[in-house]
Amino acid sequence: MNDHKIKDILVHVIHIPAKAVHSHGSGDVSGINSVILEIVSDTGLTGWGEASPWPVFTGTTQGSAAALHVHLRPHLIGQDPVQVEKHMNMAGKVIVGHNEAKAALEMALLDLTGQICGLSVAELVGGRQRDDMAMSFSVANPDFGKDLEDIAEMWKDGVRLFKLKTGFSEHSFDLMRLEKLRKIYGDAVSIRVDYNQGLPAYDALRRIRDLEAFAPAFIEQPVKMHEREALAEITRAVDTPIMADESVFDSKDAFYGAKIRIADIFALKIMKAGGIRKALEVAAIARVAGIEVYGGCMFETGLAHAAGAHLMAAVPDLLLGCEFYMANYYAKEDILTAPFPVKNGRVHVPKGPGLGVSVDPEMLAKYRLELFE
Repeated sequence: MNDHKIKDILVHVIHIPAKAVHSHGSGDVSGINSVILEIVSDTGLTGWGEASPWPVFTGTTQGSAAALHVHLRPHLIGQDPVQVEKHMNMAGKVIVGHNEAKAALEMALLDLTGQICGLSVAELVGGRQRDDMAMSFSVANPDFGKDLEDIAEMWKDGVRLFKLKTGFSEHSFDLMRLEKLRKIYGDAVSIRVDYNQGLPAYDALRRIRDLEAFAPAFIEQPVKMHEREALAEITRAVDTPIMADESVFDSKDAFYGAKIRIADIFALKIMKAGGIRKALEVAAIARVAGIEVYGGCMFETGLAHAAGAHLMAAVPDLLLGCEFYMANYYAKEDILTAPFPVKNGRVHVPKGPGLGVSVDPEMLAKYRLELFE
């Protein structure tokens, strides 16, 4: 036990507009809707966490805020913040689901623990395997001309990984965009494809085989999340690696997915798994099964990106890079005191104890919709 106790917990519900609408096979998104968790110790330290839900995918901000303020807060006040496993075990008993809220809680506790111990979050969860990783940008503007302008600017910034969101318009539109990108950039870029569950299972193979002519590095979640056996059949039928996102949330999903060989790659996301350490469990199962992992994200601020960077820094092997582009290239502004560290097309893992980033109280207040204290 240590001398630090949890003195106060504040829950901020925020909305940050996006620079442009992003379209997906499961719907359009025009901003970041998050719940920011602030845990204050009686010694004056603050740990920060973020819940970034998406209603069609994981949950809602209303549900995350209520889980944190109403159901979890009473069990945390006066407790030792360093006892992370104890608190996460409590959270699993008090509320079912609400993985984003649990992710925010673990994030804030690890941030606080790291500050107390003088260690980064990556070091707390196993050690830093790398200091930076390639960043992928999602090409998802229904106005493809605007996307081409943005891609050209990011090319100048050193970005070489681009993930094309497909399935929200006609198949011909998807093929046209892939052809255009290959014509402009050739093999100098790695192009990935993400359907976000946008294909009907009966027609998925035909459309995917059309896309293979453009040599995508992988194709992500072509069918509905519950159509796991269909996804496994697609994985066996095509040469392009298939990535499971919505079909693999946690270690139980990963275990079943590995058993039926649902995909060649799993997308790791803190919000899906319910925390960094839970996501590392998914990574461990994937590693044993010979399945690659990729650093995915939800619609997040730089705060959750920092946690994601620490997660991916702790993964032993990482071949495909990560996302974590929202704070720099999607949101109109961010809530951090300093820009999330992206340089030359690579995400750099924040340095310093805990998450290694700080929240700007003025920016938090600017985009705050509700405050629970």
